[in-house]
Amino acid sequence: MTDRTGAEPAAGKLFWSRRISLTARILALNIIALALMAGSLFYLDSLRKQLIAERFKLARSEVEITADALAEAREAQRRPLLVRIAREQDLRLRLYDARGDLIADTFVIAEPAFGFVDPAREPWYQHAARALDRAVDFLVTAPRVENYREPPSTNADAWPEIATARMAGRSVVRLRHAPDRTPVINAATPVGVRGEMLLSSRNPRDVTQAIRDARQTLFIVVVVALVLSIQLSLFLARTIVQPLRTLVRAAVRVRLGRDREVVVPRLPERGDEIGLLARAFSDTVSALRQRIDAGESFTADVSHELKNPLASLRSALESLGKVNDPALREELQAIATHDVQRIDRLISEISDASRIDAELSRARFEPVDLALLALRLVSERDSRRAAVGPRVVMAANGPALIRGDAARLERVIDNLIDNALSFSPPAATVTVEVGGSNGRVALTVTDEGPGVAPDLRETVFERFHSVRPASEAFGKHSGLGLAIARTIVEAHDGTLRIGDRPDGRPGAHLVAGFPAL
Repeated sequence: MTDRTGAEPAAGKLFWSRRISLTARILALNIIALALMAGSLFYLDSLRKQLIAERFKLARSEVEITADALAEAREAQRRPLLVRIAREQDLRLRLYDARGDLIADTFVIAEPAFGFVDPAREPWYQHAARALDRAVDFLVTAPRVENYREPPSTNADAWPEIATARMAGRSVVRLRHAPDRTPVINAATPVGVRGEMLLSSRNPRDVTQAIRDARQTLFIVVVVALVLSIQLSLFLARTIVQPLRTLVRAAVRVRLGRDREVVVPRLPERGDEIGLLARAFSDTVSALRQRIDAGESFTADVSHELKNPLASLRSALESLGKVNDPALREELQAIATHDVQRIDRLISEISDASRIDAELSRARFEPVDLALLALRLVSERDSRRAAVGPRVVMAANGPALIRGDAARLERVIDNLIDNALSFSPPAATVTVEVGGSNGRVALTVTDEGPGVAPDLRETVFERFHSVRPASEAFGKHSGLGLAIARTIVEAHDGTLRIGDRPDGRPGAHLVAGFPAL
């Protein structure tokens, strides 16, 4: 939108997206939100690390407590104690002597407390879960975890964590992956003072399963949300982009000069900004067509109006050289002079009429007291009025403020008064009145002439239309006065119409209405 000064509000410039289509922007914004949601997958990896850390602490505590119990137990109680603890805690416990030889293994002396899952026998979604585990590990650059393998030797040296625990004299915990990528936590610690070592093994599948379940649920939610978001984004894009493309095609055809063939959609069913844009564009095209029609009509009228005095002038000049009669020569010279004056007056009026629209579009509208303006013009006319002829009087009902261009409003008042005087008898009175009510200001000019027939009350505002009194000399008026007055009034968001006198007497009653300030 622009104000009367032509200023436009600053528009935001999106340099980063000016080459990207609107559909792509809508999709990108929705997918970015989903990508942020998918980022919670990395939070789940952080949660997995926390759970593993807690299990490390548990494994260390369990192996140290078991080692203390073994150090206090008699030799005959050790194996039953290991079996009971392994069964209750779902552990595999192995006890080694000072030389590293295996003394007891709960998986050998009793039923195994747990067993590794064979991936080949698992359903497809577990394979997908493991693939997702690897993808997340790759994305978060997780450290590589070696696979769990039973060493071929039963000696304690086959386990690096036992060697480290023996050297450090404290418990050591280490993580490996089972064949199905679930964690295997080994914890090694010294037992007593005889150099014995205890190794515990646990396969906490619940940790991996909990993370996988959460990931799978989140992954399904993200995929479903992505599909719905894409569909909704495409729907939104269609509701925005398609009508815009239709308007763009219409605009291009108008620009190429085929505006007569274009039917600009008004989208009356849409009450949003797209509908407002469509209707504004349709109105703009209609106004453009009217401007073109008016320009073509104006050009044709100008050509016609100039041809008549030019033809008369040419005829007078051609005849002037062939006539010897002084009286006839004088008459021809008078005709030529009159035609020149008429052409000059026409050119001045045409030039003024053609500049009005452009000048008004650049004009700065300011508060104007229409009553004071009319009173000043009427007073100036009264001061230079001839002794005979119609007189102009002013009736005002107080200040009447409107927003407009004072110079152009003066032109309106002058044109209306000139029109009224031209139709008034010598002893008549032209009354100018200004008043306001109900948010409107009305300027009325009333004469005592013959009035205007109802079927001609719109025609008189057309350019070059002139129905003059019989007593008036031909060519004295251009027929542009009322047309110029209406153009100026409408540029001020006003109206100009003509009717009968309110008192019923003969004469014309012109009313120019404006929005009050």
